[in-house]
Amino acid sequence: MQSIYAMHQNGSDNLEKEEKFLMHSIDAIQDLYLIMLSSLIEICKKETVFLHLSSQKHLATKEERTPNEKFIKNSIFQILAENNSLSIALENRSINNWTLNDDYILLLLNAIKESELYAKYMSNTVNTFEEDRTFVADIFAEVIVPNEKLYDYLEDDKLTWIDDIPLVNTHIVKQLKAIKQGEDDNFRVPKLYKDNEDKAYVKDLFRKTILNETELAKEYIDKTPNWDSERIAEIDTIILKMAICEFLKFPSIPVKVTLNEYLELAKEYSTPKSSIFINGILDNLVKELEGNKRIIKIGRGLM
Repeated sequence: MQSIYAMHQNGSDNLEKEEKFLMHSIDAIQDLYLIMLSSLIEICKKETVFLHLSSQKHLATKEERTPNEKFIKNSIFQILAENNSLSIALENRSINNWTLNDDYILLLLNAIKESELYAKYMSNTVNTFEEDRTFVADIFAEVIVPNEKLYDYLEDDKLTWIDDIPLVNTHIVKQLKAIKQGEDDNFRVPKLYKDNEDKAYVKDLFRKTILNETELAKEYIDKTPNWDSERIAEIDTIILKMAICEFLKFPSIPVKVTLNEYLELAKEYSTPKSSIFINGILDNLVKELEGNKRIIKIGRGLM
């Protein structure tokens, strides 16, 4: 959707170039995921070094000589640091952002140590798996993710990440909360695509929508009697074309799935009333297309 919108905005008709940019942008989501997740490992390392150096001071206080190590012994930090799937992914994609910019790690560590979550967690010295897991998920969601300087850094690094950040962070929080104690393979870096068919779908939807824009627009143009077609928000027209493209040209995608997906896109990216507007058009259009037997789905329960 965003790639099609960008093509409209810059007047580009270079399909191959825009498709290459689309696939590159999607691939970069994996880097964003690894950068965000590895921040937890680096924060733990930074605090470990700090405690060690503090304990070595000539006039170290009692608290500095025997610090509360609950934070650095958090079991979720250890699981992430020792996870093969994560280590391999970080190496393969050469993710070294925090080595080059460890001032952000210090900034995040300080923000964590100033939080009420940290004060409550460090009020005792006993690590329990449940508390460790809840603490890490909470500081990630409530301290790291909302940090404005981190957001600015990510935005400066790659502009396309702005729309990917919520998706990536939501997935990481879900993964952190799902980690179980005592399982060797309880955390894996997710694949960007489910399979080759999933990746092919991205290209197909992009190409088929772009190459059939005029034809797809004709399907909804007379379904908006109270709206001049030129007054319809451009992002809404793209959402309508993509949804209609899935109805007519993707026989394996259920109609209900298409409806739900594009209504959610409208809620997220368009005007407050867009989802109601788009739902009304698509609902009437589906009835018409089904009546004319133009929607053909393959497989059980796909309508």
